[in-house]
Amino acid sequence: MRSHLLNDTTAESYRRSVTEGVERVASKLAATRRPFTGAGVEDIAPLIDRVDLDRPLGDTSAVLDELEDVYLRDAVYFHHPRYLGHLNCPVVIPAVLGEAVLSAVNSSLDTWDQSAGGTLIERRLIDWTAGRVGYGPSADGVFTSGGSQSNLQALLLAREEAKTDDLSKLRIFSSECSHFSVQKSAQLLGLGRSAVVSIPCDHDKRMQTVALARALERCAAEGNVPMAVVATAGTTDFGSLDPLPEIAGLCAQYGAWMHVDAAYGCGLLVSPTRRHLLNGIEHADSVTVDYHKSFFQPVSSSAILVKDGSTLRHATYHADYLNPRRAAEERIPNQVDKSLQTTRRFDALKLWMTLRTMGADGVGSLFDEVCDLAVEGWRLLAADPRYDVVVEPTLSTLVFRFIPEAVTSPAEIDRANLYARKALFASGEAVVAGTKTGGRQYLKFTLLNPETTVSDIAAVLDLIAGHAEQYLGENLVHAAS
Repeated sequence: MRSHLLNDTTAESYRRSVTEGVERVASKLAATRRPFTGAGVEDIAPLIDRVDLDRPLGDTSAVLDELEDVYLRDAVYFHHPRYLGHLNCPVVIPAVLGEAVLSAVNSSLDTWDQSAGGTLIERRLIDWTAGRVGYGPSADGVFTSGGSQSNLQALLLAREEAKTDDLSKLRIFSSECSHFSVQKSAQLLGLGRSAVVSIPCDHDKRMQTVALARALERCAAEGNVPMAVVATAGTTDFGSLDPLPEIAGLCAQYGAWMHVDAAYGCGLLVSPTRRHLLNGIEHADSVTVDYHKSFFQPVSSSAILVKDGSTLRHATYHADYLNPRRAAEERIPNQVDKSLQTTRRFDALKLWMTLRTMGADGVGSLFDEVCDLAVEGWRLLAADPRYDVVVEPTLSTLVFRFIPEAVTSPAEIDRANLYARKALFASGEAVVAGTKTGGRQYLKFTLLNPETTVSDIAAVLDLIAGHAEQYLGENLVHAAS
């Protein structure tokens, strides 16, 4: 079994195995004509259930053959231009190369003596991103597994910086369109979900600062403590950006920690044309960025940034076997001192490889392309009498709803839109997401693939309309019979 360990004696076997795997995936990508095969749970589950994990195949070629059946054939392929579903991006080749390198070397970014240069690369990328945010030299941060973890850590720091030990008095303010991880974080931090005060949004799905001001004033009047305000720069459903300068002013007035969840909108940091949309982010105490959304990085690649690096001490614990206090005194750069995780992948390498190959403008121009595409898609939807589109996009998300020509009940329209989404997914022709707004069922295009065209969008809209009309027609027949 030692022949399977990666070391100096098995380097050639490693090269052959990885090359064969890469060739198979490359062939699959080249031959993929649809984002999904349409396979259901009932199709895939028996294939996986039949695998006897106690009887290994012993040969990587045989394992790759099996993998074709249990995974590769029916995977959902984000690189396809008609994958328009969730916040999943196609990935750039330099980042995939970085993924291969970091997996093989297998550095752990918790301590210097497990990563050395990897530690410094991650720190350099944190400094680079902080500079893009507009932070000064006292800023710091650390890579995380994703936006939910970054938001959790930001709110942990806010809780510890709050001016009370009575957790029952702490309040978090976020818009009604903010990410659910805000509520989850409040629960995990012992505050309870009721500690989160939901602030209404305007017509463009941006936090209403007048309502925020009233809520903060009411919080103070009741003797509670405004622990944090979470502003969103790129909401999951609408891609909307909260008014950051106004929110920053209110946070300063009421002494609240300002966190900006820019998991989606962080691509604006490198946009050659849209960086101004993030004006005001430099006032935030902390910022979440997800490179695996709008920097075209493989999952996972995220970070939490803080304006004042000393606040990261609230996540610091010392273990004699790992990062003893003397290591900090000796200025040994152990990243575990800043992180909620201990063992941690060298995900920063993917972004490093990307920037060193493409440059920041190269990444930003790709994000600009999908934002431009969303504007064209919005114009298409706005001119199509079959659809109701919610808001003009700021980033690259479109939320819309099929409306039949014949008058029918809103509930029936809801069911038609739900059916259309499921039928489209089952066909494998395209993948779209769904959400609710105003209590009604809507569909959603999340455009993160620069290869997607307006023609793709138009074709998918025709497919959706066809499925919805089929559903309504069949129901009409059933109702009449």
